[in-house]
Amino acid sequence: MTNLFQSIEFFSFLTETSFLEPFRFTARRGNHEVGVIQGFIQKDGGRLKRFLSRRAIINGGPWLANDITNEELKTLLNNCIKGLNKKAIYIETRNFNDYSVFRKVFKDVGFEYEPHYDFIINTESAEIVNHNMGKSRKRDMKVSLNSGATILDNPSKDEVVSFYNILSDLYANKVKTPLFPLNFFIKLHETDFSKFILVKYNDEIVGGTVLVFDDNTVYEWFACGKDGKYKNVFPSTMATYYGIKYTCDNGYKSFDMMGAGAPGDGGYGVREFKMKFGGELVEYGRFKHICNPLLYKIGTLGVKLLKRH
Repeated sequence: MTNLFQSIEFFSFLTETSFLEPFRFTARRGNHEVGVIQGFIQKDGGRLKRFLSRRAIINGGPWLANDITNEELKTLLNNCIKGLNKKAIYIETRNFNDYSVFRKVFKDVGFEYEPHYDFIINTESAEIVNHNMGKSRKRDMKVSLNSGATILDNPSKDEVVSFYNILSDLYANKVKTPLFPLNFFIKLHETDFSKFILVKYNDEIVGGTVLVFDDNTVYEWFACGKDGKYKNVFPSTMATYYGIKYTCDNGYKSFDMMGAGAPGDGGYGVREFKMKFGGELVEYGRFKHICNPLLYKIGTLGVKLLKRH
């Protein structure tokens, strides 16, 4: 079963963006697909920075049939490398499933495994969600609502722009990694596979979450909030809480929080925040193939310098 990021629907959405270059590689056995690798090439900034930041991102990892052979997977991966080798500095899969049985195949063709955490929340019933959620998250929700914060589950375009400004500030000053341009979020807001849930307080957008979904799972792709700006208002908690509630109320089986850092990264604040919503900590990791080692070293150094300032 494919996830959203492996679907033709999502590929079509990617083709409508002017700043992402989508790609799709398939492995076939006769008339049937047994493997799909789908993603996009992302670049940032001006001409030089774009050249040094070219990376191929495969959200969700590859889709693999239950009976795909090692040789078929090896051919698929090699075709992916061949097709992207001159377009990207590195190729990275961000896995939503356990590919441990195939790690040797990935390694044999030049993909190194990197551990990475995620939290997945069981949303098959409200009772399960309520039982697993931490007391502090429930308390923050109650306090925020009592203080007058409200939820917008069908925001306007202007409200999405206000949310983007908060998110952009977060990425620029704290996360210090590139963010998709505003037009990406406007287009995403118009799709049938997304849901924007925003938090409002005193007639101001103070946070929100961007959800995307397939048949079984809702993914929290982006989230932010002006936490600490107003006393007794916790917009990040509210946004994620209502994202989980939306998932449960609409019959989806799970809520994927899309990343919680890598092992050994110390006090990773995002992981600390997410764990209190009661999800299961999983480590599906990432596979990375470096197409150009020299440019990769230069780019890695540049990212480190950027995050120090």
